Amino acid sequence: MPRIQQLSPQVVAQIAAGEVIERPASVVKELVENSIDAGATRIDVEVGQGGTDLLRVVDDGCGIEADDLALAFAAHATSKLSSAVDLHQLGTLGFRGEGLASIGGIAQVLLQSRPAGQTCGAELQCHGGQLSPVRVWNGAPGTRIEVRHLFFNVPVRRKFLRGPSVEMAQVAEAFTRLALSQLSLHLTLRHNGKVVYDVPTSAGLLDRIAIFFGDDLRRQLFPIEAEQGRVTLGGYVAGPECERGGAQMQYLFVNGRWVRDRGLSQALQEGYRGLLMTGRHPVAFLFLEVPSDEVDVNVHPTKAEVRFRRPEKLQQLISNTIRARLQTEDLTATLRAPMPQPVAPPTASPQADLPFAPASPAPPTVEARRLPPASRPPTPPNKPAEAPRLPLSSPTAEKRVTPAPPVPETRPAPAPLARPAKAVQMHDLYLVVEVPEGVLVIDQHALHERILFEQLQERWHAGALESQRLLIPEPVSLTPAQAALVLEQAGPLAQLGLDVSDFGAGTVLLSAYPALLGKRSPRDVLRAVVDYLASKERPPTREAMLNELLSLMACHAAVRAGDRLTPEEIADLAEQRHLAQDSHHCPHGRPTSLLFTRQELDRQFRRT
Repeated sequence: MPRIQQLSPQVVAQIAAGEVIERPASVVKELVENSIDAGATRIDVEVGQGGTDLLRVVDDGCGIEADDLALAFAAHATSKLSSAVDLHQLGTLGFRGEGLASIGGIAQVLLQSRPAGQTCGAELQCHGGQLSPVRVWNGAPGTRIEVRHLFFNVPVRRKFLRGPSVEMAQVAEAFTRLALSQLSLHLTLRHNGKVVYDVPTSAGLLDRIAIFFGDDLRRQLFPIEAEQGRVTLGGYVAGPECERGGAQMQYLFVNGRWVRDRGLSQALQEGYRGLLMTGRHPVAFLFLEVPSDEVDVNVHPTKAEVRFRRPEKLQQLISNTIRARLQTEDLTATLRAPMPQPVAPPTASPQADLPFAPASPAPPTVEARRLPPASRPPTPPNKPAEAPRLPLSSPTAEKRVTPAPPVPETRPAPAPLARPAKAVQMHDLYLVVEVPEGVLVIDQHALHERILFEQLQERWHAGALESQRLLIPEPVSLTPAQAALVLEQAGPLAQLGLDVSDFGAGTVLLSAYPALLGKRSPRDVLRAVVDYLASKERPPTREAMLNELLSLMACHAAVRAGDRLTPEEIADLAEQRHLAQDSHHCPHGRPTSLLFTRQELDRQFRRT
């Protein structure tokens, strides 16, 4: 066994640098945050070859005294706090005193700085932790830092860097996060001498979002604002049609600092519950202001992770605010098809036997329709819901539309479909109906599922959700882990009519299940619950659990694709659309209807 020995300061610096500096983007983040803390009003970032060869940050901040230049490269040396008490009332982005020391340990750095009001400044070089003598520098007030040959003395780490284009993309992402959170700054980014971004001080948050993500996204954002005690929430969220396959377009900031937090991300996702399909993620730019004594930012050297004293309060604030805001919008999807393209004239082609082939039309795109409040027909206050005229003697009556109680409106509802309007079923799946705006195509299963889901919610809140006892309890074999998941949720499951108990050896005994599911196999219902619980990294909240099970019940009780409906059932289902609080999406996030506007139809038939 080798003897224990003290590591050299140079090795310690390289080890510490590995925690803070992962790639060129990390250098940009640390240096720009230092410039922000120095009170800069303009920061210019220049990058060469994705940052592996050159990173230069120039600011007009307060500058560094000549006597402090060498100390700036010392580990845990900082001007931003002096005692442990200061950690609980931080007003700066940096505070650990590790950034510049880590950079200096694995790169060749030139630091030049001149405090305002002084006739000249000073400069210092640091090559792999080795400092040069301090020299006079006659530059402009502020600080200028050049970082060259990143990881030149750590070849193993340098081999793990990607190509210039990939590293530049990461630098641009770090720059974007800083620009979105610091609205009072003029920031520029150059790569290989070319301007990538120039963000003036006059650009507000929406302007900056447009700069980085385009005007199309900007036009599809809804502002949100909320306050709860000493906590405030602001920013923008996009409509469900802007969904993404990952969480890359979710920008979460706490006290001006971009953070990664699983709880906040889950709260954001919860705010879109029922509007997005499984595996899809919303677009959002959220800014939380939390008292410094309620959040701990000293969790990781990169300062991208935080801990909250009362995380559940913040999560509830986010999810409730987003859900309430989206409920004020008419999110009915509008189908916008491309203009028909003229058929190409006959051309000779050595690869084709036919004289010509028609051009394939581009696939239609879906975007949300948002009518201004004034253009929506007003909903009479306290008007009772009209009971649907549904033939209860239908062979599939247990799956047909049932009357729904009046639902209080929390947002502008879609226009009720006029009774004289003729609804037609197509392919035993879609209902086509004329509306004032054009032609509405309805997915019969998705719409019925939404209506039943909201009925089930009403019944559950009223304590009237019926369960059916099994004459002989049914044992369901699960793995020990699956059985534990189900038994942990026995309380919420019982409220929904699923009575489960432990039968030992990984087997769960099912004694009752929701009566609404009729002949649906109780075993299949329970296994669907197991699949849902197993898909979550952490146990779902009680509300999320109940809503997921209610949506499962509604899905299995709704009319199916392929069910032939009678004319009365078609009319009743179409009329009940306006009774739902959210008639735009089924509980699983699929759209219930698509609107072909009259203007779009006229355009397709070239009447305009």
